[in-house]
Amino acid sequence: MFAARRLPRVLPLAASSRRLFHASNPALIQIGDKIPDVELPEGSPGNKVKIADELKSGKGLIIGVPAAFSPACSESHIPGYVNAKELKDAGRVFVVSVNDPFVMKAWAKSLDPSGSSGIRFLADPDLRFTKALDLSFDGAAIFGGDRSKRYALVTEDGAVKDVHVEADNTGLDVSSAKNVLGKLLKQ
Repeated sequence: MFAARRLPRVLPLAASSRRLFHASNPALIQIGDKIPDVELPEGSPGNKVKIADELKSGKGLIIGVPAAFSPACSESHIPGYVNAKELKDAGRVFVVSVNDPFVMKAWAKSLDPSGSSGIRFLADPDLRFTKALDLSFDGAAIFGGDRSKRYALVTEDGAVKDVHVEADNTGLDVSSAKNVLGKLLKQ
């Protein structure tokens, strides 16, 4: 007699093929898109801010980083903005990172102790804002979990006017203060 064999579980073709490749281009935030209507904590879990409301009129800039206190973010990327004379021409400026609000508050104090730059540091602990922009990546190897790509979004009247996303997720060229603010001055 034949012994009973256990067959491997087979998924329907449509379900299994989705895992192997992605047939469409990523839906990264695009020029003309509205800023997602998501609340983010600023300084403490109870102090919620909606960037969409803050940027619904006038100019603005959202800078996304993979991690507060990481070397590139702390030594060059965000200090480039904090120290840029051209920052005053950018409107309201926000730095968003996948960290908790206490870490973001401490990081803000370490980079801009007097708060004179006017940059506001917001936490995105559950990636709700980052995922709404479609700007997350698997950072488990370095950061322990999903993180935000490094980016800068120039906004005007609640819509994205210019997009600067690092192709490798963490580079420092496309989203640098020199590049982003330099383009603002030329417009």
